Amino acid sequence: MIFAAGFGTRMGHLTKQQPKPLIKVAGMPLIDRALGLMSDIAPPRTVVNLHYLPDMLEAHLQDRPVITVREEPDILETGGGLRNALPLLNSDPVLTLNPDVIWIGQNPLQVALDAWDPADMDALLVCIPETRVHGRDEGGDFHIDDGGKLHRGGDLVYGGVQIMKTARLHDVQQPAFSLNVVWNEMAKDGRLHGVIHPGHWCDVGRPDGIGIAEDMLRQHHV
Repeated sequence: MIFAAGFGTRMGHLTKQQPKPLIKVAGMPLIDRALGLMSDIAPPRTVVNLHYLPDMLEAHLQDRPVITVREEPDILETGGGLRNALPLLNSDPVLTLNPDVIWIGQNPLQVALDAWDPADMDALLVCIPETRVHGRDEGGDFHIDDGGKLHRGGDLVYGGVQIMKTARLHDVQQPAFSLNVVWNEMAKDGRLHGVIHPGHWCDVGRPDGIGIAEDMLRQHHV
């Protein structure tokens, strides 16, 4: 699943008349870069959720091999949005991807697939050390212990790619909620794991992130 429903408010004027996934980095819309990562692993189906300016994204995606689902009347956040899309995904576990980032190096979806162990994990988050993070200055999100389990606080940034079992989504009562709600419960049970991506990563959440991402791409000859 590709999360494309957000308002992109941090992008300011750039999202006044277009949804953030249509913003271009080095001439390519962010949503197309995400679709490229998905196509490399050839999933049986890809779902894209929509809410803000959905007509524009639907028009852009109409000839692509994806299923779109609108969140109406209210946006459902990441957790609620994923739960809403489960009937279309028809899969457990699921892979999810945030499109507003740029990756350098190995496909992060493949990194997740290679490390996934359903016997020990309810979710596996692909993370990047702060030393290889660009366009973000909020600090880290997690650290990984010797057993591969994720804990809050540390120098690892969640990169927006995960594999997750879906059962716990149904335990949340609110229609709109963040995936953090589910991750916290998994972490309490020692079922939230992480894997470190070996490349570089850039957050394109603000206007200056576009130039930073393009510089990163040039530096790494991608």
